[in-house]
Amino acid sequence: MAKAKGVAGASGALFEEDFVLRTLGKIGHDYETALTELVANAWDAGAARVNVIIPTDANGTLTVEDDGHGMTPSQFRSRWMKLGYNRTKNQGNGVQFPPERASWRRKAFGRNGIGRHGLLCFADRYTVETWVDGILTTFVVSTKNDQSPFHIEHEASGRRSGHGTRLSVEINRHLPKSEAIRTVLSARFLHDPQFVVEVNGLSVPLSEHEGLIETKQLEIEPGFFVTANVVDTTKSARSTRYQGIAFWVNNRLVGEPSWAVGTTPVIDGRSRFAKRFAIVIQGGDAWASNVEPDWSRFKPTDLSAQLFAAVVAYAQEAVDTLSALFIEENSEDALMRNREEFRTLPIGSKVEVAQFTHDLVKDQPGIHPETLNKAVKALIKLQSARNGMRLLDRLLLLDDNDLDGLDRMLEQWSVQDALVVLDEIDARLSVIAAIEKLAQDAATDELHTLHPLVTQARWLFGPEFDSSEYASNSTLRTVAVKVFKSKKQDTTFRKPKNRPDLVILQDATLSVVGTETFDSSTDHLSSIQHVLLIELKKGRSTIDRQEIFQAEGYIQDFTTDGALTGAPFFHAYVVGHAIAKGLAPSRDIKGNGGEIIARVTATTYSQLTDTANRRLHGLKESIPSRYEDVSGYDLVQKVMGQPSQASMVPADDNATTSTKH
Repeated sequence: MAKAKGVAGASGALFEEDFVLRTLGKIGHDYETALTELVANAWDAGAARVNVIIPTDANGTLTVEDDGHGMTPSQFRSRWMKLGYNRTKNQGNGVQFPPERASWRRKAFGRNGIGRHGLLCFADRYTVETWVDGILTTFVVSTKNDQSPFHIEHEASGRRSGHGTRLSVEINRHLPKSEAIRTVLSARFLHDPQFVVEVNGLSVPLSEHEGLIETKQLEIEPGFFVTANVVDTTKSARSTRYQGIAFWVNNRLVGEPSWAVGTTPVIDGRSRFAKRFAIVIQGGDAWASNVEPDWSRFKPTDLSAQLFAAVVAYAQEAVDTLSALFIEENSEDALMRNREEFRTLPIGSKVEVAQFTHDLVKDQPGIHPETLNKAVKALIKLQSARNGMRLLDRLLLLDDNDLDGLDRMLEQWSVQDALVVLDEIDARLSVIAAIEKLAQDAATDELHTLHPLVTQARWLFGPEFDSSEYASNSTLRTVAVKVFKSKKQDTTFRKPKNRPDLVILQDATLSVVGTETFDSSTDHLSSIQHVLLIELKKGRSTIDRQEIFQAEGYIQDFTTDGALTGAPFFHAYVVGHAIAKGLAPSRDIKGNGGEIIARVTATTYSQLTDTANRRLHGLKESIPSRYEDVSGYDLVQKVMGQPSQASMVPADDNATTSTKH
């Protein structure tokens, strides 16, 4: 921070003359930001009027003069000359006003005292003239002293009536453009009509603001009107402290601007839309009696409630109309923030994610970027998982000995496809390992751990049952409730809102899901095509004929109920720890016409996991071998494609950092 040179002062710390300038950031190099901060400093001083004089030629004098409360010499030293002055700690959040404005209320912008040095953007030396109680004090502040980051180079006293502060600097860098500054400052302090900012003697009234998009009169009730103004503040370096909907009554601000009207939020104030636009609601003298004496808010009257309702409706309409400007921009931002994961998706999934993002921004124009980012990230993960299951399903449908088919399929895959499938295989092997351990543990709470785990892993019973088409059907569930309540009076559906397909019986857990199709013979109406019924026996049970007959009874009850549309085929599995000797592993059930309408299969947990283990482990070994000849570098290039961003740290002094999107 400090650099030793010359003779050290009493503290022993030395400073470069540009030390403060380097700590100011944008304030020290951007004249729009510097002047905005200086005018904000006048706001914090309780000023009602500020005049900025910008010279037309370089080396001229720039001045910023306000009619705020001014400072005494001691206040100047304790506030202005203190490095990192904490305004909030020493003066609070409120603004101190001169005596004639004692009733005014305003929150301060300043917090850390940096903005007051904005004149250093234009030169290394500036002058402060400040007067209060008839006493004028002039200070010349300079950074040309290595024993202090800035110091008072000269001080003088005089007489001047009133109160205020005048800053002046002879410009030797960053000459501002007066028209641009006038536009920026008028938008920056647009919210309060009692704070007038002039540049070279001219101010910009709201009605002439170049960002004014729309002006509309709203009739709240007969005799009570307000004028709504929508302003695009794109060119202003606005703080987020004063943004939103501002209410003016007789050209005086009521309360503080906010994107919530009363208790009703209109839009998230952190959103891009909220930071770009402002809405000003102007009311005349008729509204004055509805404002609290301190002008902090409207009184809770019926008329005020009507006003708020009308303004909320208008603001939401304006948001909907203007939000189209942000749909593409916000959508692209969200996808770019997740580009590494997004680029790994297949084209179909990319289209789905992009469309979802576009629709979400369109439906929720005020959505906060971080919320949008989380939603997009979650959908990408779901799409990745779904893609892995689809590819794995194609593999599992191959015969174990069909090596040629496996090779042909893998030939069409990308390396990323293979890695996604391997991740899904690992996830399924973890499920299998958990089931094996739970099934062998006599202390397992099967009802709440083992049974739900198996019924959700439908791929254990075959890849054809893992389709996303299998889902809980409302008609199927209605029939199931009727069937099982008639058989077991104490039967309950567990958490029906979350798992409507899961039925808890006295001695088992049973899952019922189905698939639907459109039947051309019934005017293409939807009907249930397949039903998967999984009954998991509790305890160390042995499956015998009684359990098989019980499953058959369930099927018969479903088919004879009459509520199911179509003639679905039932795939029923009864799972236990063992199968009684002599019991056939499967049994077909025929309908009245002799056709097979269902199949009941008895199996054990170990049979399910052994079969799945054998196939999954085989695939886990065979897939990587397909890429043995690919070098590590080439493999990375195939997976990642072209890098989206080069290293942030150059490899050598001549290297440059580049970004490619």
